[in-house]
Amino acid sequence: MLTTPLARIAVPALSLVAAGAVAIGSAAAPPAATPAAAKRITSSGVDGVRIGMTHRQLRRRGLVGRIRRGCELGGPNTRSARLLAPLRGQVNYTLRNPRKVANITIRGGARARGVGIGSRIRAIRAAFPKARVDHGTDRVFGVTLVRIPRNGGGRIVFAVSTRTKRTTLIGVPIIAFCE
Repeated sequence: MLTTPLARIAVPALSLVAAGAVAIGSAAAPPAATPAAAKRITSSGVDGVRIGMTHRQLRRRGLVGRIRRGCELGGPNTRSARLLAPLRGQVNYTLRNPRKVANITIRGGARARGVGIGSRIRAIRAAFPKARVDHGTDRVFGVTLVRIPRNGGGRIVFAVSTRTKRTTLIGVPIIAFCE
């Protein structure tokens, strides 16, 4: 037991100060970080990236990286830009200035009616009942295309790997193959 007057006052005072600091620290601490919700894919685009927008508009909003050369199979004047986080993928532009979005290819960070990268054909057909499965690209590209018609939820295409049976790419309104 503490008998000196200073010790009798100092110990309870320090414990009060420590308890107050803990209370203030816990009140000021930000809430636990939760993973960001996946962005929405629609027939007109993904997140803030829309078909027909110019590169300048997208760049000013911080949605795409700098413009670069596109697929060499498309000709000498093709251009594309990488989507910036949280999205993964690319945007392909029209051949003339001003460069407008022609199609968007998503590799991650977004979902269409709950269907995203890693989903199976069964999940795509459940979310989009009018989906049409096309096995024409199975041998050449190693993917099965699942096309969503305009009257079935919008022009969206899912590329499902023939090896893993899971979605690897999502295209709005098409997937531009460059290999």
